[in-house]
Amino acid sequence: MSHSPSTRRAAAVAASAVAALALSGTAVQATPPDTTLRAEAPRDLQIGSAVWGQRDLLGHDPQDPTAFQQILAAEFGSLTPENDMKWAEIHPEPDVYDFAGADALMAFAQAHGQEVRGHTLLWHSQNPGWVTEAAATWTCDEARDVLEDHVRTVVGRYAGDIYEWDVANELVQDEWDAGGVRLRTEANPFLAACSDDPVALIGDVFRWTHEEDPESVLFLNDYNAEGVNAKTDAYYALAQELLADGVPLHGFGAQGHLSLQYGFDESIQENFERFADLGLKVAVTEADVRMPLGEDGEPTAEQIALQAERYDKMLQACLEVAACTSFTVWGFDDGRSWVPDVFPEGYATIMTEAYEKKPAYDVLLESLTAATPGRSPRTPPGLNE
Repeated sequence: MSHSPSTRRAAAVAASAVAALALSGTAVQATPPDTTLRAEAPRDLQIGSAVWGQRDLLGHDPQDPTAFQQILAAEFGSLTPENDMKWAEIHPEPDVYDFAGADALMAFAQAHGQEVRGHTLLWHSQNPGWVTEAAATWTCDEARDVLEDHVRTVVGRYAGDIYEWDVANELVQDEWDAGGVRLRTEANPFLAACSDDPVALIGDVFRWTHEEDPESVLFLNDYNAEGVNAKTDAYYALAQELLADGVPLHGFGAQGHLSLQYGFDESIQENFERFADLGLKVAVTEADVRMPLGEDGEPTAEQIALQAERYDKMLQACLEVAACTSFTVWGFDDGRSWVPDVFPEGYATIMTEAYEKKPAYDVLLESLTAATPGRSPRTPPGLNE
């Protein structure tokens, strides 16, 4: 979808000299390759990548783009701030907002005709110290006030320019966690303060977001949420509860962080279809496929082939469900992947550190090229258009 910049955001960005300094100049008119993921995507599906604006966009001369920036602009029609809109970066102190990285990302996207997925407003992780420390003594009203200020400030700044928001991220525990599948009430500082009725607070976060930006499509988002399982059953029930209460919930996102150490859940399309039948959009929001590597740090031929297959299976599920609006990889090159810092695995993205395209890239491009240019013929009953 296409948005015109809002007056509120225009004024906010004008007040930020940092982003203007970084990337608000004329877009570089580089000649793109004959075929790219962005060019071959069906017109109703955005192919995106996560990017860390503070690291990779801020301060770079738009007239002299890096190789990374040229690929980012050519290959992807959608950007997700990997870290720039998380609490720790964008709201580091109680009365301090730092929009530098997020503004740089927004400026880059606008200069290159790209959409932006906002990420994220309510999460148990990557919160600044002042939040985690104060949360121990918060009343529910105090937690609500802090959260509402944050949501309205951040969403309001970019209103009209973010086509999808991951409003609430990783709300539900996995079945193997202590206590099993349930809301992460203890881990999330805001839900913990409002533990008597955490669902009401979740609903209000969606309401505040919608009030500030009525054009954006608002998502629940989580990992281990690709197929039909106990965790997605909990999300399905939560979605039904929120919708019944009139909450402006519009979408469900499966992150798609996979590992070759585990099997692939073939029920991803079935899962997407049941959320679509609730009238929700669906998306693959953070796809990567990691693997354990040998002593030489290199994958085997079998691992490379299986990685490509799993990337493609996630994309195919998206292509087969009309309600799927976006397919986003969590970074496109191994040099910037979060995986080795968190897992004893690697080789998770679709390009090497030197930007060599892997078979995973090739199979995604092939599937996009073969896809119907418009919508899939299946339109789920009650789909929000």
